[in-house]
Parts: sequence; C-alpha cells; structure tokens
Amino acid sequence: MKTTLYSLLLLVAFTTTAQKKVLDHPDFEIWNTIKSQSISNNGKYILYALEKGEKDRFLKIKDTKANSIFTYDRVAGGKFTYDSKHAIFTIKAWKDSIVEMKRRKVKKGKMPKDTLAIFELKSKSLIKIANVKSYKLPQKWSGYVAYTVHDIKKEKSKIKGKKDDKSKKKSAKKSKKVSAKNGYHLVLRNLATQKEDTIKFVKNYSFAKEGRTLTYITSGNIGDTNGGVFVLDLNDNKTTNVFSATNKSKYFQLTLNENGKKLGFVVDVDTTKVQVRPNQLYVWQKGNAKAVQVLDAKTAPKGYRVSSNGRIRFSKDNSKMYFGLATPPIVKDTTLIKEEIVNVEVWAYDSPRLYTVQELQVKNDRKKSYTAAVHLNSNNVVQLATKEYSSARLGNEGNSENVLLANSTPYMLESQWSAVRASDYAIVNATTGTLTKIMSKIDGRVRLSPQGKYAYGYSAVDSTWYAYDIEKNSKIDFTKGKVFYNELNDTPNHPRSYGSAGWTKNDEFLLIYDRYDIYKFNPKTGQNTRLTNGRSTKTVYRYVRLDSEERFVDVSKKWLLTTFNENSKNSGYYEYNAKRNRGKQLVDGPYSYSRPVKAKEANKVIYTRQSFKDFPNLRVSDLSFKKQTVISSANPQQTAYNWGTIELYKFTSLEGKALTGLLVKPENFDPTKKYPMLVNFYERSSDGLHRHRAPSPGRSSINYSFYTSRGYVIFNPDIVYRDGYPGESAYNAVIPGITSLIDKGFIKKDKIGAQGHSWGGYQVAHLATKTDIFAAIESGAPVVNMISAYGGIRWWTGLSRQFQYEHTQSRIGGTPWEYPMRYIENSPIFNIDKINTPILIMHNDADGHVPWYQGIEFFTALRRLGKTSWFLNYNKEPHWPLKMQNRKDFNIRMAQFFDYYLKNAPKPRWMQGGVPAIEKGIHQGYELINDKN
Repeated sequence: MKTTLYSLLLLVAFTTTAQKKVLDHPDFEIWNTIKSQSISNNGKYILYALEKGEKDRFLKIKDTKANSIFTYDRVAGGKFTYDSKHAIFTIKAWKDSIVEMKRRKVKKGKMPKDTLAIFELKSKSLIKIANVKSYKLPQKWSGYVAYTVHDIKKEKSKIKGKKDDKSKKKSAKKSKKVSAKNGYHLVLRNLATQKEDTIKFVKNYSFAKEGRTLTYITSGNIGDTNGGVFVLDLNDNKTTNVFSATNKSKYFQLTLNENGKKLGFVVDVDTTKVQVRPNQLYVWQKGNAKAVQVLDAKTAPKGYRVSSNGRIRFSKDNSKMYFGLATPPIVKDTTLIKEEIVNVEVWAYDSPRLYTVQELQVKNDRKKSYTAAVHLNSNNVVQLATKEYSSARLGNEGNSENVLLANSTPYMLESQWSAVRASDYAIVNATTGTLTKIMSKIDGRVRLSPQGKYAYGYSAVDSTWYAYDIEKNSKIDFTKGKVFYNELNDTPNHPRSYGSAGWTKNDEFLLIYDRYDIYKFNPKTGQNTRLTNGRSTKTVYRYVRLDSEERFVDVSKKWLLTTFNENSKNSGYYEYNAKRNRGKQLVDGPYSYSRPVKAKEANKVIYTRQSFKDFPNLRVSDLSFKKQTVISSANPQQTAYNWGTIELYKFTSLEGKALTGLLVKPENFDPTKKYPMLVNFYERSSDGLHRHRAPSPGRSSINYSFYTSRGYVIFNPDIVYRDGYPGESAYNAVIPGITSLIDKGFIKKDKIGAQGHSWGGYQVAHLATKTDIFAAIESGAPVVNMISAYGGIRWWTGLSRQFQYEHTQSRIGGTPWEYPMRYIENSPIFNIDKINTPILIMHNDADGHVPWYQGIEFFTALRRLGKTSWFLNYNKEPHWPLKMQNRKDFNIRMAQFFDYYLKNAPKPRWMQGGVPAIEKGIHQGYELINDKN
C-alpha cells in the first residue's frame, strides 16, 4: 500500500512539473519588480510599488500584518510624512496613453500633467490635486506639503460688457504667465485643516529640515515689483521679505539652516549681459528685517568671485556658513563670427588631465568652486579651498576648526597608467585660515573622523590603514604587516581593503574589517581588539547602519551585523553586544538577506530574503527577527512555470587549484537524460548562489531562469587569474569544469554554448581561438586586440585604457613594449584563423567602456576568413542596450541563435543574410525558416 501511494504521489508530482509552463519572451512583461519601498517612522505602515517591465507602477500600502491599507495604479515615488499620518505620491498618466499621444504627434505642452495624491492613513481618505509640477515635504517635521502647479484657471468675470481695445491691450501687457523664467504658483497646504495658501510665480522653495519654516523666491505678481526672497515662519504665519529685487534678478543656492532661523543665498541683480557675473552673497538671521550682504565682486578675495554653483551649508552649531568662491570665467570675444573662430584641440604630453577627460569635464570646470566660510557672529570670511588645494572636507558637521584639503593635480598624469589616484593633503583652520601640509602622495580616499580629530584612510601601496592625529601632527599605522587587504587579489595591482564600519563616539576607536571580522583600533596607541570570530568558520561579519544620520557607532547599544559564510554562501543577521563583547546569530540560512531599513521611531525593519527560487519579497520584523511577516507577493505566477535549481559545483583547474562554480538545472531535471549547456562567467560569481534571477530582458547576459525553464543547464565557473595570462587563466578554469560535467553524463557534449559580455566577452572570444568544445558563442563588447585597446579611450570618462592593462582587470602587468608577447598571446585577433565556432557579436557604437572598433575588428577578421558570424550594433546605445525595445530584441536574437545551434531549432531569417540596411527598423527577421532538411 505504501509503495502504491508513493508511486501515485510521484506520478502526480511528475505530471504537475511536466505541465508547468515554459518561460518565453512575452512572459518578461508579467514579472514585477519592487520599487520605492519605505517604512513609516512609527513602524506601522509599509509602502512600495510594483512595476511590470517598464510599464506603470502600482502603489501598495500595508500594515505590519500584511493587511492591505490602500492601493493605487500608475504612481511615481511615494513618501510617508514625518508624523506617519499621511502618504504622499504622484499619479502619472498611463504609459500606454502617453505612447499613443506621441504616436499622434501631440505636442509636449499638451501632454497630461501629474496629479498630487494625499492619502490619510487613519481615515483612508484620498485627496487628488491635478496639474502639479513638483512637491516637497518637510524632512523632520510634519503638517504641511508645498507644491507648484503649471497654471491656475482664472474665474470668468461676472461684469457684463465689452472692454475697449485700449483696455484689452493694457490688460494683455500686464498679464503674466507661469514659466521657468517667471516661476510657478506655489501652494502651501495644511494637511490637518486642508487650508491652502497660494504664492504666485515662485522660482524656488524649500522647507527647513527641523524648524517649521518655508523659504521661497518669487518674481512678483505683476510687472517688475514684489519680487525677492521671503521666509515664512509657520509657527506664527509671519512672512518676512528678506531681500527685494526686480523680477530679472537671478538667485542661487537658497539654503535654510536646520532650525530655519538662518538663510543663505547668492543673487545676481545685474540686468546687463556682462560675461563676468557680479554675484553677491547674502545671509539672513531671524530677528533681522533684511538679509545682509557678506561678499560681492569688490570684496571677494583677490582672484576669486562669489560662485553661483558653490553649495551653501551651515555648520551644525550654526556658527559658520560655508559657500563657494570661483575664479573669473574665461571671457569670449563676442565680436567674432562663426567663420573667424578657430576650433582646434591642442593636446600636450605633460597636461595633468588627458584632453578627452578635460573635454568631458568642461561643464564641471566652468562651475568649479572653492569652499570658504563666513563666521556669522563677526561676518568674517575665511577662504579654505584654493586653486592649489581645491577639494575641502569639513569636520564634525562643519563645527570643527579642522578642514581637510586635497590636491591631486601633481599625480593626475601618471594615474593614466598607474591606476593610483594620489593626492597631497593639508589641514586649514576654519577661523584663521592657517594651512598645514600633513601628507604627500597618499593614494586612496582620506577622510576626517566624525569629531575632526583625525585624518584617516587606507593606503593600497603598502596595504595599510592609518590615522593622522591633527593636534599632535603625527601619523600612526594600524595594520602594517597585518592582513587587512583583499586576500584574493589576483590583479597586478595593490590589493584593496575590506572597508571600515566607522568610528565610535568621540573618535575613541576606529572599526576596521579584515576578510571576516571587525577589529577595534585605538588611534592613539595603535592597539587592536578583534570583536568577532568569523575566520575559523569563514563567516564574514559586517556592521549594519540602521540610522542614516548616525555619525558614530554607539558601543552602548546592541549592533546589528550581517553574516555571510564563504563555504555555504548562506547569509543572515547577527546581534552583537559591544559592552559584553559577545553576540548571537538571529537568523541564518540558504538565502541572501538584504540590509534592513529601520523605522526611525520604532523597533521595526523591512528587508528582503531571496534565493534562486524565492523572489525577494518585502518582509517586516522587529530586530529579533523571531517573527517575520512577508508583506509583498510580487510574482505568485512563478509557481506555474518550470523554473530551476542551483547548486555549488566543485572542480579542479588545469593548474591543480580547487575551484567552485554555479550549476543551474531545470526544475524537471532528469540525470538520465542529456541537456544542452550554456557556459556564462565573468570573474567570480559563486558568492551569488542565493541570488534570485527573475525573468527579464537583460542588457548583456543570459537570463538563468529563462534558459533553465527552456531545458538548458547553465554552468558559471569562478576564475582565478595569473598576472600576465588572463586568457590562459580563463581556459585553465573553464575547460576542466566543462569536461568534468560532460563526464557526469547529463550534458550533450556537442551542444555546449558560451556567453559573456565585456570582460566575459573577451574571455569567450579567447576561448574560441583555443578550443572547439563550443557549438556556439555570443560575445558582447569584447576586446580582441589588446595592443590597439591599450591605446584606446574609455569614452564615458575620457580616461586612457592604459591603467586597465598594466594594473587592473586586463591583468597584463605592463606595457606593450615591456611585454609584447603577452599582448599578442592574450589577443584573440592574432588567432582568429583558429576559430571554428559560430559567433554572435554584440557591440554598440556609443560604447563608453570598450571602444566599439574592437567588435568591428573581431567581425571583419571573421568575415575575411569566411567564419560563421553575425554582428549586432544597437545605434546610439552604450556598453549594453538600455532601451527596452533593444533589450527585448537582443534577448530574442540571442535565444534564437542558441536554440538553433544547441537545440536544433529552425533558423531565424536574420541569421540568413542578416537584416539589410534598407530594412533596418522595419523588418526584424525573427521569422523561422527550416534549413535543416
């Protein structure tokens, strides 16, 4: 009887699996992603949106028991008010309707405008306000929302009779319309009383972070009057006109301090077209009728002027206001006509920045500003950053007298090939302006400790964490001779650090990570204490910052840590008691847990838990994680599809090294059958064992769930590299992994494909020259000629690619004139004649990472030799297709390509003669033809 029942259950299980759907390209459209998730400050409500593909978002608000409070369609964003009484969001027009309007050539100004939605959580009432352009909420207080509208309909006059022509002309002359130039009408709404006040023609507005204050700039109601800067105190509804000017005046950097009692701004009141703008800096303090001028063109430091782009900010104690100074702009000769202007690029070998970098940074260079401070009690101005030391970092939220300055210019040129971003550092006193040089040619980022007592960082050159005591003018090395650097570094470069958790209160200790644990270092003595014990079990512990405004790690409270086990790839949460120096595991398992987000005023967190099979739905819990409630159910349809399973696969490289990879099988996998296999890899991927892979038209890689659902096995091996031989390293890792799987008996040895993009695209191209084990290869944005690529430009940044080959990912370890054979041996272009595998190349003409002529070199060489190959170029797309229609197209073509060679499917028409240029954008050639008869 037991045997019969077991057989029946097995048959039912098999039938259920067999009847499951197979994922296809249209199914991408029904998969949801979770966006804009947040938890209310009181911890009672969770807000998130579901988005299918790139269609409309659907807002969901639930309580902590997963009960639905409110839903709404076609939304953008979504925020809780600080008091957790309201949820505010924007309602958009249906995306399909926008598409249809574009199809009808509807003008931009006639397109539907957004609607502001205000939902009261207690009463569950919804208020909708149409025609809204923007809105803002106070950050740390509640009761109001401010929003701007595109226009306000005027009421028709009740007075009968016609106006004469003169009267009409006069009215028309006085009429003023909302615009970016004139401003938009601002509505201030009291969320409790629903009372609204309208302020006309507002150009800019903002709330104070903590004080019940609103500031705004208006161009005035009529003509040239009533414009200026205003401050509204919402405690007594008193409005102060702190600065008056014509409506042609331009304002910049309008900034309130946190309590709303001080205001800074820059204004340009000059109505002429002079090129050097005479900006003026003003500050206002509560109790004063008007703002006071601090600086103008005449009083600014010599060689500088008030910057309209320099950020204004106040110190936490409100004693100082920081602003920006700028050098005079380069003045054009406006008398020259177009035919008289010489446009030539003059590149110099000794310029600190390569010309291509300069060109991309022209806008930033024109806006460059240098930090200065005005002491508000005396109005004394102190310049901090200068043309020599242009970068400034404030200490102790601006309260500290110590300001850290950096100068990277002397080392910019060599960074072109060294991959080291070094700088000289100095400390400037914010009161006296006295500058003290403290460190020279320090690579890596240097920061100030929370109280501003120390400058600290990690030096990759000597793999050492350090701290510089500013008061004592002395430097101490924390980790010299200790292993606090990347133990798995396999590039010809200095290893990076594992990072830091931050400082404890009063800059008493610095918390530094090694590969597994957290260590506490004393900046005065250099002594250290290990706080966790992860190395023995290969468990990585990392601190979770639950408060986004936290400035130091509080040793008086329990810490939440994340854990990750390198052997099992399991993760979880851990509670650490810093007082007792011990802790306990709260949750752990075969999942990947996200970093939790905590409610500001409650012991509640939201987070996700995912695995290959489990979608990362939102969960809520307290910090014990004993009771976890699943809030969302984003993709219940997944159970209807044949999915897949994933496991770690151990094998040995040709160099005798023990390696790990990911092996993904169809859900209905039968070890007695044989399957086609796709090999996809980059560098190391096995740590992502428990990452969920939802069906989606990816930009550059195969979608694991999609292909396993369709009967493919997927193998993703980790690669360990040897300096100077990246291609050989890939071969030594990938090929034995494949052959060991063939030996298992469930892989069709003549139906194996490979796919990779960028660095992965290079590696599969290289493998194609060394082996015929693959029946088909898709190579995306590959480098095939390391000699020409070495001299290329990364066009998104303007940087030379030299550093990449000498020191980072490409791993050659030197220049072409130092190691010419390494460049040749690792370049597929020199062995294209050895390729016998059909290859699909995708490389786009706006690629800012890998020069697209690399893909062209690859294709034209294959074409020259008559090798079976195709080339995809998505016009004006970057390193990968970003536009949804292009991503869909790429995924369809790649699947058709692999199905043809690995599953004996019919050939698509585009693979027979391509798509002629005359048909581009008209016919895609997806239709299948049978060429196997």
